[in-house]
Amino acid sequence: MNRQSQSAVLFLLGAALLHAGTTDLYLRYVKAGLRPLLLAAGAVLVVTALATAWYERRRTSRHRTQQGAGEAASAHPEPREAAPSHPELREAASAHPELREAASAHPELREAASAHPEPREAASAHPEPRVAWLLILPLLALILVAPPALGSYSATRTGTALQEPLAYPSLPATDPLPLGVVDYAGRAVYDHGRSLAGRKVRLTGFVALDHDGTPYLVRMALNCCAADAQPVKIGLTGRIPPVLRPDAWLTVTGVYTPRTARDPVNNGPIPFLEVTEARPAPTPRDPYDESWNN
Repeated sequence: MNRQSQSAVLFLLGAALLHAGTTDLYLRYVKAGLRPLLLAAGAVLVVTALATAWYERRRTSRHRTQQGAGEAASAHPEPREAAPSHPELREAASAHPELREAASAHPELREAASAHPEPREAASAHPEPRVAWLLILPLLALILVAPPALGSYSATRTGTALQEPLAYPSLPATDPLPLGVVDYAGRAVYDHGRSLAGRKVRLTGFVALDHDGTPYLVRMALNCCAADAQPVKIGLTGRIPPVLRPDAWLTVTGVYTPRTARDPVNNGPIPFLEVTEARPAPTPRDPYDESWNN
């Protein structure tokens, strides 16, 4: 892979990052707060690629100019005075490439130097390793394949990541009260539902079914990117739809219930919600819930 190919790959990678950062595609990979860094990284890669291509083109043009001048000089040699042979100097010039510049002042040493080309010329005969082209595979995956957001398969095989909140902000008097899955779970478990008592709440998440058929409403929480996503689960009871499809998004309305369970994966706490109404919901723009670490 030569410099021009490297700059092309860098340019495509930077353009792909800029495309992801200017659309909602980046939300499949990283949390929303990292968007500025993603755009900055894409811009740096594009600028680096353009600078590399410009430098390589300039270097190639300069090399061709020097090569053309050398061919013109060899086609029209300058008249020179006869000079005695110096075999020992020719041998020194051949053994020490650094003396070739001095040898250019003497025709016989110039002939000896031309008989022993630079190591760079010999190295140019060896092609670059083709394995370097494998670097383009992640780029093709980023451009051609948009992975779906993590869903019920990951949720049922990963323990709940519920953490105790640092504080419990006051809730507005809205009825029903819209809450995030993480916010409701934290208040239900660690605040024992004190701020939820007597309130009707509305939550949105995707459905996951435990091995025994227990339905969960789940949102995946991020620290940084999708690779470290972990689920926060809420058990559903009450007026649950008779047919629940894993990964289907639901908006449920209900009231707090003190019932809790233990996650079979990591024994973490799972609160429950007494459902009074449930309806299908479209997949949200950001499928991950990152409110737990804000």
